Amino acid sequence: MADKESKYEQNVSGKYYVDDQCIACDACVFEAPDFFEMNDDDGHAFVKAQPTSEVELKKCQDALEACPVEAIGNNGE
Repeated sequence: MADKESKYEQNVSGKYYVDDQCIACDACVFEAPDFFEMNDDDGHAFVKAQPTSEVELKKCQDALEACPVEAIGNNGE
């Protein structure tokens, strides 16, 4: 389970975030490229935009569920 106390600073503020458990597998970027981006220099993903509609929420939730190490959280501020 993702820990909002360990989230990357690159995440934009909001419900979804990526924490330091990320293994840079690209699953979230594949599922929701409008909301997740890879930081290739540091080797991790981050949330670049927050969802604003039900369709967008579903895409982010799909990305969360696809994460093999549970590095995506949906309980941010």
